[in-house]
Amino acid sequence: MPVIPLDPPSLPTSPAFAQGAMALGPGKLVVVGGQNGVGPDGELVEGGFAAQTRQALRNLLVVLAEAGAGPEHVLRLGIYHAAGEDVREGFEAAQEVWDQRTAITVLAVAGFARPGVLVEIEALAFVPDA
Repeated sequence: MPVIPLDPPSLPTSPAFAQGAMALGPGKLVVVGGQNGVGPDGELVEGGFAAQTRQALRNLLVVLAEAGAGPEHVLRLGIYHAAGEDVREGFEAAQEVWDQRTAITVLAVAGFARPGVLVEIEALAFVPDA
């Protein structure tokens, strides 16, 4: 069973996100904790906000794959970015890695636990039983 975007006609629609998402049927819930822009060596990637956004999404995709899931199974993304960063730059970078339309929440935050982190992305996914 696919993830079904929810776009009630009384709300605006966007090509980038859905107002909500729904999954029906038996399956497994996958929760991906906040991923940030670190490479396999555990160090932050260079290149600023856009580079960290791309890497955070790549890391998220790796965790999803570990659970047998992909972007098509994601119900919701939570995107937290450092206050002062241009969110449009993050969205443009994200589109290079992520092409799935889903429900999202984007928040600007004062900072992260690790110095130098500019973005953190979490996901909620549902993988139906085969």
